[in-house]
Amino acid sequence: MQKILHYIGVVEEALKKNSSTKIPIELYEPIAYSLTIGGKRIRPALLLLANDLFGGKQEDALNAALAIEVFHNFTLVHDDILDNAPLRRGKKSVYEKWNANIAILSGDVMLIQAIQLLSKSNKTHLLEILAIFNTTAIQVCEGQQFDMNFETSLTVSIDDYLKMIALKTAVLLGGSLKIGAVLANAKIEDANHIYEFGKNLGIAFQLMDDVLDLYGNPDKFGKRIGGDIISNKKTYLLLKATELATGRIKKELDFCLTSKVLDDDAKVNKVKIIFNELNIKQLALDEMNLFYNTAISHLDSIDASAEKKLVFENFAKSLMKREN
Repeated sequence: MQKILHYIGVVEEALKKNSSTKIPIELYEPIAYSLTIGGKRIRPALLLLANDLFGGKQEDALNAALAIEVFHNFTLVHDDILDNAPLRRGKKSVYEKWNANIAILSGDVMLIQAIQLLSKSNKTHLLEILAIFNTTAIQVCEGQQFDMNFETSLTVSIDDYLKMIALKTAVLLGGSLKIGAVLANAKIEDANHIYEFGKNLGIAFQLMDDVLDLYGNPDKFGKRIGGDIISNKKTYLLLKATELATGRIKKELDFCLTSKVLDDDAKVNKVKIIFNELNIKQLALDEMNLFYNTAISHLDSIDASAEKKLVFENFAKSLMKREN
């Protein structure tokens, strides 16, 4: 993890150097605010780490790493508008602190800034990394739309859900890694393997997040336990339970999802009992492990030193061993 922490620091310093006061202040202040209210900087750090894996130079990949971080934060600014979310990382969202119009316009500028940063990359690889970025950006938007569709759809399959989280969450992780690899002149097959490593790890990460929402340690998870159940969010756990439930259990689950008399705590407790009867937690962990093992198999297939690949493996393990 030490190397990843190093690259996180590199990204933080570069973001500070790139921030400047511009006018109109109403347009640029929200951008600076959104980039300074937290964020783990994992995606740009992994881009730099992938670049290092294939012998690239940090200075050749730094602008691309910053582009990924600015793009990621752009999606969050706009997501908060879509979700009417007043908070982001424990602080007021741009949408709440200013207003929806400012959040839309500032977000638009962030997307353009991301492309500007990416365009400063080595001209030899510019067309290729722009193609990766553009495809990834569109897929992230597709994933967000699928997620919104699921809120009102009566029939969402597990395959639908896995596709949605792949697009909304995982492809950006994979795309970041692949851009870093391409900028280091990695072989095509290795660049594809590092992409698949990131994409499958991203899916596994989201499935673990689904599990932790109900079974996590409330002191360490960072969010209210059972929040997905309270909001009837269509996660892997709920979709699997809906698929397996029959007879009495199905009636109890339907009651929990539609009842107007159950308070939040009672609803969470009742649904958890149902999930336990159906062994949903273990089924979700099995699915998570399938994607995790697929990610590791792609990592193993990369033509690079075992020592350098170990950093990625240890990072993957750390994601899967969060407190539960």
